[in-house]
Amino acid sequence: MTNDIFRTMAQTRDIKRRIKSVTNTKKVTRAMEMVSAAKMRKAVANVLATRSYASLAWDLVKNLAARTDSQLHPLLKTRSPLKKIGLILITSNRGLCGGFNSQIISQANRYIKHQKAEVDLEADLVIMGKKGQEAMFRAGQTIIAEFNKLDITTASKEITPLSHLVINDYLSGRYDKVVIAYTDFVSTLAQKPRVMQLLPIINTGSDKDLGFAAPAALAGQPSEPEAAPNFEYIFEPTPRQVLDELLPRLIEMQIYQAILESDASEHSARMIAMRNATDAATEMISDLTLAFNKARQASITAELADISGGRLAME
Repeated sequence: MTNDIFRTMAQTRDIKRRIKSVTNTKKVTRAMEMVSAAKMRKAVANVLATRSYASLAWDLVKNLAARTDSQLHPLLKTRSPLKKIGLILITSNRGLCGGFNSQIISQANRYIKHQKAEVDLEADLVIMGKKGQEAMFRAGQTIIAEFNKLDITTASKEITPLSHLVINDYLSGRYDKVVIAYTDFVSTLAQKPRVMQLLPIINTGSDKDLGFAAPAALAGQPSEPEAAPNFEYIFEPTPRQVLDELLPRLIEMQIYQAILESDASEHSARMIAMRNATDAATEMISDLTLAFNKARQASITAELADISGGRLAME
């Protein structure tokens, strides 16, 4: 009987240690949830503040592509055959955000595989976010540049080096197409990985790129837009001068908006993941507390039985 008492006491000590450990974990996940919630509110505010402008800017770009001679500017020219594409991949620097990183990385890998299946071409990656860099390095993809990913992007000038790199590489003929893979913020509970074609600027009548959702989802627009009114653009002083100033800025705006969408998606995903972890810890503490009470009750019962047995032996 004494051995049973010792085993029960050891069991209760073990359960108490586990309860303490899970309680400490719960405090950490709860704190991370609150931090992510604060960051999410700021990131979502940034997204909503620029989403309408980004949508209208993209509509302007598509209308320009449809109504302007592609020979007027190299950013409008479609190149054939495709030999090399550049892909901008937006991920996070840290984990603990559910499937946020794995989904967009898988989407980017599927896109590259799909393109290579259609045409024998090469793909260079421009990475923003350490998790994307690590995953693509393990996958054996070619990474030509990596940019620092801020927790919250607040100004378009913060992504100017990235946009200048891909635009200049396209103009120099290094790439025949440039796309960006990012996570579109739909709501706090829903984020969708997307691949969007940036260059060349084309208007296909829908926002689809070889079966992958492309960007007008930035504003939640329908995939089949209404017929555009019949009008034409008049350029002053010359079409080339206007397009030289306008097109790079509009492309930069799309990259900036995609990063804002990813920021909001990342912090939303992390907040939900930490909330789920906190709820799981709470449930585990409840189960462990119940087990502790049962073990403690068993220990008390065993001690009483031992005392009763000793008393009867003395009589």
